[in-house]
Amino acid sequence: MKKDTKKQFFFEASGSLFSREKMLVIAEIGTSHGGSMKKAEELIAAAAEAGADCAKFQMVFADEILHPNSGLVDLPGGKIPLYERFKSLEMPETFFAKLKAACKRRGLIFLCSPFGLKSAKILQKLNPEIIKIASPELNHFPLLKECAGYNIPMILSTGVSTFKDIKLALETVKKVKNKLILHCVTSYPAPEEDYNLKSLEFLMEKTSLPCGVSDHSLDPFLIPATACAFGACAVEKHICLSKKDGGLDDLVALDPVQFAGMVKVLRQCEKMDREEILAGLEIKYGKQKIRKISGKKRKVLADSEKQNYGRTNRSLHYMRDIKKGERLNPGDVAVLRTEKILSPGISPAYLTRLKGAVLKKDVKNGDGVQIKDFEKLSGKKSPVPKKAGNSP
Repeated sequence: MKKDTKKQFFFEASGSLFSREKMLVIAEIGTSHGGSMKKAEELIAAAAEAGADCAKFQMVFADEILHPNSGLVDLPGGKIPLYERFKSLEMPETFFAKLKAACKRRGLIFLCSPFGLKSAKILQKLNPEIIKIASPELNHFPLLKECAGYNIPMILSTGVSTFKDIKLALETVKKVKNKLILHCVTSYPAPEEDYNLKSLEFLMEKTSLPCGVSDHSLDPFLIPATACAFGACAVEKHICLSKKDGGLDDLVALDPVQFAGMVKVLRQCEKMDREEILAGLEIKYGKQKIRKISGKKRKVLADSEKQNYGRTNRSLHYMRDIKKGERLNPGDVAVLRTEKILSPGISPAYLTRLKGAVLKKDVKNGDGVQIKDFEKLSGKKSPVPKKAGNSP
């Protein structure tokens, strides 16, 4: 049967155009290597043997992601001091160069997420084929502008984001020739019923870009196969050697056998049309379940994401105690995830307008920056949504 052209996947890399008419399968290794190159190579080998096309990592520097006062963060393994955990996962540039070489030996595309300007610049020097922007960084406008300047093909995840947020991000990286959107639900584990996979059709129509899914649910097959039915050309799923290994995401990851099973199902789905895929899924999971997962043709915040909107994504935070009447200096404000303890600040889109701004009240280290903190802001009004919005 002729394949749906919506599932074609194109990237320009190393000066030549290459295409994937099959679904791009991304094995998200993240930081599950724990800083061990031996374990990283085992994970890369497992991803390749399971049939993945791409191995993805995270270049973590704690100060680019969280404020030191962020406190405990809820993760699948329980509440942990995430800033300190991120500090323990910081690795040198040479580590990522070795990861890329290991991927090449196994025939995998090396993919990595930067979380700030430092990691982005290190990543650029590695000359990656693709850069991945994680969901919480979709509104990290300084990072987006930096990466857009490299003109390297880009994948953007869209969890805990509204359609307005997605449009602003795409406008920021419009100079990048080749882009892929990954629909995502930023929750660990993500409830399957929250996925609203018809939003893939909405996003493809509204952006004219190829789309896929980043899946944090626990079932190995349900979300990936249903996404394929609605035109996804890529699937990203966490992989681990064992769910007992203790990595940040291992409890929501697939082990190598499960990952290989998912890839096998996806390769079968590629040869089927939508009706065939959905009919098979309805037999296995039930019509009501598949109807709920399919959702409606619009992009909305998932129920499991709503409480984290504005906290998991980026906002502006003070990096020291500052007194009334003081003028902001470089480094006084950072673009960070808020998480649970601190108060969210205004959008990173306001960052350039804060240069030299004078405080009209005392503020504390870690507080979210607010417009009302200043006498006035310089420059033009920032292009940020007034409130959380969904599909137009």
